[in-house]
Amino acid sequence: MLAHGMAGSKAMPAGRAANAGILAGDKSPAEWTTLVQIEKLATRTPAVSVDELLKGFYPSPRFGQVSFASYRPDPKQPSQAAAVNALQAFAGGVGAGDGGGLFKKLFGKKDATRAGIYLDGGFGVGKTHLLASLWHAAPGPKAFGTFVEYTNLVGALSFRKTVDALSSYKLVCIDEFELDDPGDTVLMSRLMRELADAGVKLAATSNTLPGSLGDGRFAAVDFQREIQVLADQFDVIRVDGEDFRHRGLPAAPAPLRNSELHAHMKAEFDGKTVAEDDFSTLISHLAGVHPSRYRKLLDGVDGVVWRDVETITEQAVALRFVVLADRLYDKDVPILASGVPFDKLFTEEMMNGGYMKKYFRAVSRLTALAREGQNHEPS
Repeated sequence: MLAHGMAGSKAMPAGRAANAGILAGDKSPAEWTTLVQIEKLATRTPAVSVDELLKGFYPSPRFGQVSFASYRPDPKQPSQAAAVNALQAFAGGVGAGDGGGLFKKLFGKKDATRAGIYLDGGFGVGKTHLLASLWHAAPGPKAFGTFVEYTNLVGALSFRKTVDALSSYKLVCIDEFELDDPGDTVLMSRLMRELADAGVKLAATSNTLPGSLGDGRFAAVDFQREIQVLADQFDVIRVDGEDFRHRGLPAAPAPLRNSELHAHMKAEFDGKTVAEDDFSTLISHLAGVHPSRYRKLLDGVDGVVWRDVETITEQAVALRFVVLADRLYDKDVPILASGVPFDKLFTEEMMNGGYMKKYFRAVSRLTALAREGQNHEPS
């Protein structure tokens, strides 16, 4: 819906008022003082084709122009500068073994180095920046996506077609690598092994060492062989920095009152498109939208406004919302919200359970976007 007009303008004709809409709290069309297009995420049901999925494997706008040169290592953390050097060397080897045809693949000397490089470290130390810098520096064809986007691709294409599609790439980058269930473990173990066998270079980031993936989420010991196959594909590079376990959660801005949302929305998003939703309605709607479509769900949205944010108590709902938080952060979408602060978005049990790293990351990212929306601080 659209809210039209500038201060002092005439009221819109009655025939158009129903289609235009009024910002919550406005008394009459004659009082409209801003131009804001209001939509609702809860009414969007995006469809994503297989071609769109494949074409979407590149860094988000937040990391669209990053480079190794733009990364600023902390001088107190020498592992950060070491990671830059290691990734630059790795980028130089991407595509270096091309050529030779089938004969070389069958009878040529095997490359003794591992196919992949794996950045391990806490959130907020710049792992995604470094991974995107590698993607920008390496020759193509190449792919960059989150772990869940690759599993979604397999679901959309089938395993064999995914292998066939990605085997022609020189580099596959996997951000936020994590194993949440046994099915993912078996799937990604096979996928990484087959891509490595095809000569594809792999790069990944995670908050968990590859040999410890899955711990606390399922009976990982029963899948140790698959986990070891995954670990064997990578050389691990540690990226140290101020860890969330030591710094605690970032202070979340105090939530706005419902009565304040209208004024803040007009001030922050003049001339822009805003998705305004009741939080509970949005949560219910997300259950019917596959996470692979969350990126498209946010197409054209410049900001979001959530009324009556409440603590999420169901694990499945919380994990879906983590994906939405990641996509909002990727697109740098500011947030205005009322209700509970984001550091209370997930239960204490969740914040100390097997998925705690996902939830800490989501809280950190949502808090940054809320600061941007309320306090104009860069996220």
